[in-house]
Amino acid sequence: MTSADRRARRSAVADAWQQDNPLEDALASAIEALRAERLEEAQARLEAILARSPEQADALHFLGVLRHTQGRHDEGVDLIQRSIAAMPGAPGPWNNLGNVLMGASRLDEAVVAYERSAALAGDHPEAAGALNNLGVIHRKRGDHAKAEAAVRRAIALRPDFAEAWYNLSQVLMSQGRIHEGLVANSHAITHWPRHLMARDQVIRALLLLGERGRAAELYREWLAEDPDNPVVQHQLAACLGEQVPERASDAYVEQVFDTFAQSFDAKLESLHYRAPELVTQALRDAIGEPAASLDIVDVGCGTGLCGPLLRPSARHLAGCDLSVGMLRLAKARRVYDVLHKAELVHYLDTQPGHFDAVVSADTLCYFGDLTGAMRAASRALRPGGWLVYTVEALPDDADTAHLLQPNGRYAHARAHLRQAIEAAGLSVQDMAGQTLRFEAGRPVPGWLVTARKP
Repeated sequence: MTSADRRARRSAVADAWQQDNPLEDALASAIEALRAERLEEAQARLEAILARSPEQADALHFLGVLRHTQGRHDEGVDLIQRSIAAMPGAPGPWNNLGNVLMGASRLDEAVVAYERSAALAGDHPEAAGALNNLGVIHRKRGDHAKAEAAVRRAIALRPDFAEAWYNLSQVLMSQGRIHEGLVANSHAITHWPRHLMARDQVIRALLLLGERGRAAELYREWLAEDPDNPVVQHQLAACLGEQVPERASDAYVEQVFDTFAQSFDAKLESLHYRAPELVTQALRDAIGEPAASLDIVDVGCGTGLCGPLLRPSARHLAGCDLSVGMLRLAKARRVYDVLHKAELVHYLDTQPGHFDAVVSADTLCYFGDLTGAMRAASRALRPGGWLVYTVEALPDDADTAHLLQPNGRYAHARAHLRQAIEAAGLSVQDMAGQTLRFEAGRPVPGWLVTARKP
């Protein structure tokens, strides 16, 4: 069936349906279909209403929301603005206009829309949604004072608003106010018991406070509910330091990064994440000015943050990652020549002598012993090729080669890095201590490593 046929069929069905439904019922039915994500049905019904009443404000409003859901943000903005023109005093369309504008990355306009929605709603609980959304934007921009003020106003209007409590916890924890963040997160869980991200953040807060016993108890409760959950299995091992795996499982990596793919870049930006800039600058220091002459692979490429920085040096730029969600975003950057869904050691082992440079930003921190990863990198490199990567750092006086930390990532001792590199037939060119990012207001120390194949 062609798209024209589908449109004709949808129109015929909508016409028949419209004849039997007065406007109020028709709107209610269309909105119910939209909220149930029956998008074709919702579209047909809303279009049928607008065919009869082209400026029906509610139909314009919700068709705009539907267009946003379909990724047609500009159409969504236009439709909701037409709706607002018809009923300028209604706060709901202004809030949804803000949502569409935020989805289109038009943040300044989104702020104006949310502020207008909140002003129109006044002290009514309906204002809480717009205030919470304002808090999200201010938090993403690093304006913690404005974010906290907006979210606290939302909570004052709706004390049971779990998402606002959760966002408040994120604002507080990003400032290092761990105890306050823990309390806010606890409120979120009270009002939003099935929201596992909130539960996870509470446990992480307990770990940051050094309360491993309480954290382990919560992980055990979670695992009793979901015994095959690879994330909880890994985190419990990290919490207890018992039955520690050699590396994070593929299932753990896929689940964690598929879950956070959409918010990953914004989250790292809020943590002042530096690894992509560090590894690409280290490579440039090694090879000289970019000349688009190298075959480079970005292993554990994630959303592709390294891609635009590596592209000027690359004749051919490849990437690999286990997370489909991450790869989808990396592909959207349009800087990689090829992307593979693959575990990095397996991928490198299947690419003998294929690359002039192997780059990895904060991916090897999901491995304990790095000997196998170094050998795979050496196998994939051509003679004279470069390996550049970052990992989290153990202090020089550490009595272990690597350690699974409560955050679920492994930290490594300098001596182990050197030993693993040399065992793979590579030579260490540089190993510098760096701050990779900040968590809970505290710097995360790491190693920036440059090695070369003879």
